Amino acid sequence: MKQLTKAEEEIMQVLWKLGEANVASVIEELPDPKPAYNTVSTIVRILENKEFVDHRQQGKGYIYFPVVEKETYSSQSMNKLINNYFNGSFKSMLSFFMKKNEIDTKDLEAILKEINKKED
Repeated sequence: MKQLTKAEEEIMQVLWKLGEANVASVIEELPDPKPAYNTVSTIVRILENKEFVDHRQQGKGYIYFPVVEKETYSSQSMNKLINNYFNGSFKSMLSFFMKKNEIDTKDLEAILKEINKKED
C-alpha cells in the first residue's frame, strides 16, 4: 500500500469521517485557513490514482468515497513505523514512549489488559 502525504492524509481523514463527499464538503470540514478548491480537487484525484478513493457522478459533479478503510491504513502505517524506527519491536517502541514520559503506568496497564483479552 502506498504512503500518503500529510495533505493527502488530511483529506482521507475527512472522507473516512463523512463516508462520502464532494470537494466543497471536504473543504468545509478542513481547518482554517481553507485550501483552494483546485488544491483539494487535485489531491482527491491523486488519491484516486493511488487507489485510496473512488467516485460516482452526481449531476455535473462527483461524489468521492474511500475504498481503503481507515483501520487498514492505520495498521499499515503503524507497522511501517515500528519496522523503520524500532527494528520491528513493539517492546522497543513502548520502551521509547515510556522513557519520553509519553505513556504512563496506567496506560501501560490498560495496554496489557487489552493484550490479555486477545490471548483469552
